[in-house]
Formats: sequence, C-alpha cells, structure tokens
Amino acid sequence: MSNYAIGVDFGTGSGRVAIVNVDNGDVAATHVTEYKHGVITDCLPNSSIALKRESALQHPKDYLTVLETSIPICLQEGGVKKEDIVGIGIDFTACTVLPITSSLEPLCFDDKWKNEPHAWVKLWKHHAAQNQADRINRLAIEQEASWLARYGGIVSSEWMLPKLVEVIEEAPDVYEEAAYFMEASDWITSILTGKVSRNNCAAGFKGLWHKEEGYIGKEFLKQIHPSLENVYETKLAGEVKSIGQVAGYLTTSMAERIGLNEGVPVAMGIIDAHAGVPGATVASPGELVLVMGTSTCHMLLSEKEELVPGISGVVKDGIIPGYYAYEAGQAAVGDIFAWFVQENVPAYVVEAAKNEQKDIHQWLEEKANKIPPGSNGLMALDWHNGCRTPLVNSNLSGMFVGLTLNSKPEEMYRSLIEATAYGTKLIIEQFEENNIKINSLVACGGLPQKNKLMMQIYADVTGRKIQIASNTITPAIGSAMYGAVVAGENDGGHATIQQAAKKMGKLKDEIVIPKEEASRKYQELYSIYKEMVYHFGKTSNIMHKLKEI
Repeated sequence: MSNYAIGVDFGTGSGRVAIVNVDNGDVAATHVTEYKHGVITDCLPNSSIALKRESALQHPKDYLTVLETSIPICLQEGGVKKEDIVGIGIDFTACTVLPITSSLEPLCFDDKWKNEPHAWVKLWKHHAAQNQADRINRLAIEQEASWLARYGGIVSSEWMLPKLVEVIEEAPDVYEEAAYFMEASDWITSILTGKVSRNNCAAGFKGLWHKEEGYIGKEFLKQIHPSLENVYETKLAGEVKSIGQVAGYLTTSMAERIGLNEGVPVAMGIIDAHAGVPGATVASPGELVLVMGTSTCHMLLSEKEELVPGISGVVKDGIIPGYYAYEAGQAAVGDIFAWFVQENVPAYVVEAAKNEQKDIHQWLEEKANKIPPGSNGLMALDWHNGCRTPLVNSNLSGMFVGLTLNSKPEEMYRSLIEATAYGTKLIIEQFEENNIKINSLVACGGLPQKNKLMMQIYADVTGRKIQIASNTITPAIGSAMYGAVVAGENDGGHATIQQAAKKMGKLKDEIVIPKEEASRKYQELYSIYKEMVYHFGKTSNIMHKLKEI
C-alpha cells in the first residue's frame, strides 16, 4: 500500500489539486478547477456596481469549489483510497485577504454586504490601496522605523496593512462588522480544521511580523489610523504558527464535503511561490528559485539575515526551518505575454498561426528565435503591472523604446521576454551586492515548460545555468510535501521538509547553459536597460503623472 499527500495550489485564476506519492513524488492525479468568477475588476457579480480603478477582487466561493470538485476527482482518477491520504498542504496567492465573521463566514456571502466591494476578497494584485501604502511609507521613513528595512525599504500596496487601512477609510462599517481579516490561505486551513491560526510565511512577508520582534508597534499603527491600535489582538488575532506545523485536523463536516476521512492532518498554509521552493527540490542556500507564471517570484534561502533594498521581505523559517527565506519578484511576466497576444497581435499573425496549427505564443516564439540579440533595435520595460523589485512602485508602467514602422510582432514579443530576463538579472545583482551569493537558477511553473526560447534568453542574460522542474505544478507538489511532513514519519509521511524535498521533488535532466556570444551581447543591452530603469524609475516622474491624469 502506498501513502499519498494532497497539495492544493490556489492560483490567480484557478485552483489545482495534486495527489502525490510520498515515497517517490509520483503524481497519482491532478485536477484544475477554474474560478467561475475569475478576477473581478470591473463590477461585482450580478451587479452593476462599478469598482474603482486598480481593484482586483475574487469570490471566496470559488476557493471552496476547488476543494469540493478537484479533490474527489483526483481520488477517483488516481485510484487512490481516502484511507491512503496521510496529510494535506495548502498554498495560496498573497496577500489575498478577506473579511469574515467569528464563524468563519465571508462577509460577502451575506445579502447585507454582497453589494459592498470591500466585503469581498482583495486579491494579491489589488493595487487600489496605493495611497494608503504611500502614507504608511512616509510615516515609517519619517520615524526611521527599523522594521522597514526588512521589506526593502517600502511597504507594498499589495500587503495586508494598506488593504486594511483602505477598508477602514472607505467602508468603516465593513471593518467594524468583520471579526477577522484573514489571508485566504489561513481562511482555508481554518475552514478545513475549525481552528483559527496564521502562517508565519504570509504573516512575515505580507503582514509585517517578525519571529523575534513580533508585529510592528501599536503607536505606529495608531498614527496611521486610531482603529488600528489593537488590530493584531482583534481583527488580525490568531496564533502565528510556523511552516511545517499542523494547523489542525480535518473536521467531520469538511471531510464529508471533500471526500476524505476526518482527522487527516492539515499543514499550515504557505504562499504559493514559496511552496515552489521545496517543490523544485531546493532546501538549502545558493540556488535562486524562479516561480514563473502570471508574475515571477524569486525565492532564496540563506543562513543569514541581510537587509536588501527593494526585496519583498526576509522571514526566518519562512520556507525551510533553520534558514532565512527571501522573496523578490516581478509583478508581471506571463501576464505581459498574454496581454501582448490578446491586445496587440495583428490579424495576419492569428491567421498564420491558425493555418500552421500552432498556438500564437508558439508561432511568435519560433519567429523570435531567429532574431539575434539586439538586432531589432528594441528595448522594453517590464513594468506593465508596476515594478515589485527593486523599486517597489506600482505606479510605474511598461514601455517600448525603439519602435519603428518596420517593427514586427515577433520582435516586440522577443523584446518583452528579454525585458523580463533583464528584470531578473537586476534582482540577482541586488542580492549579490548585499552579500547573498547566487550560484545557479532553478525555474518552475508553467512558463519554463512552454517556452524554450525564454529559458535560453534568461540563461544568456543572467550568465547562469538554469535547471527546470520536471512538471508545471511545483507549488502543488511543495504543498503536498508539507502535508507529508505534518503526517510525520511514523504515520506514512516525512520527518522534515528537506527529506520530503529529496524524496518527492524532481528536476528535468536537461540543463540550460548560457551561450557565450549571446551573453556578451546581452551585457551591453542590459546596461541600456539599467539606464532606462534609472531614468523612468527614479529620475523622471512621467509615469506617475500619466497615472494621475
């Protein structure tokens, strides 16, 4: 008899369940449930109520549907008995936050609040709290708050505190009504177990919590807004527990809903990209993990805590116990390519791809592969969803330089790929300039599997070899690993996440090696990219003015 762990990966547009053999990492089954309501940006479901600009909301019912749909399907398709499931792990986008009642019911489920946007889930890429983030940053800089340096010197509008202040200021009745505001990862584990707790990964990276120092001080919170003074004992209450610990055990009611036995241990939730680190076999320092999807998260382990400007945070034990976990990132990568294909590709490209029975991305990649580095005279900035690292500024925007009447779609497509590679190189430099060595890269997620040209460009631009995960569901595999760890060695799981990563993680045999000539050319082009970053990101306020208008 084999033992299995379940990993549930809640992404931006869908949720995936994987049932994984804890002994060898073989995937018995996997299933994706698309979110019926997707990302809500224009108006609320079944409503004409318009949302303000930069809003990105979701429907929490979609998350429950993932559990109720995909877990039973995986059990059936994988031929796995529910008795063979030893543990469950959950990963989620972050900071994705929702207001709930004391009985864990989302406020938006109540007719009283269904037409109030602030009663719904605020997705990680909800940027409508930028004004609140700016005020928090100004106060922190003015007071020389020591904790700010752990987050690269800037609090992002994507994080918990700005989103909370947005609710207080724009919908104070929602703030008062809510018993808790919870990361969606913690809400799901609480629903599964009936116990409220908060994972140290999300609390540390997105909630301004530190293992030794705890949360930020009440006096600072009070100056942001009087209602925040005791927020960590009230609206954000709950024990902060470490990754790899048990959140609780599957309740009878939830076991019936998702087709499992009651009492199965549920691991503390973790941010989706962070689960991809052990999922990509990485459990020690020196390897930068690129979790590549709609955005890219750059994950790194270290034995020391360094205050790196522009990163998204450093959290002790945030991914692997015993190490400091670092997060950096690019706010849009796959989203940029999707935008280009959906909004900018001419009819003749669509027709040509159709005639050749190719996906448009595949058609563009094949054409772009024939273009030598720099020969198209194009340079792009990859800030279509703002710049996360190192500038941490969602007011910045994307651009092309060098467009002419002769510019072709495949040239623009390649320049966008190159721009995201330059953005990754900039992040690598940021780490290494602050005494954190990076030896090689490990890429996971959907993009590395689909686009060989992209991975070669990344290797050429960064000058580093790249290993690629053997599957596209690395976060789900990583979550299953945490599920195996909370089961424990004596009950069919693993003693440590390092052990789980060794047994359950897999990489492709092929390694992407930088091409010397291309790398030399890209060094020259990269210097131009850095000039653009400096000018448009630091010197000029053109992008800010355009957004204000």
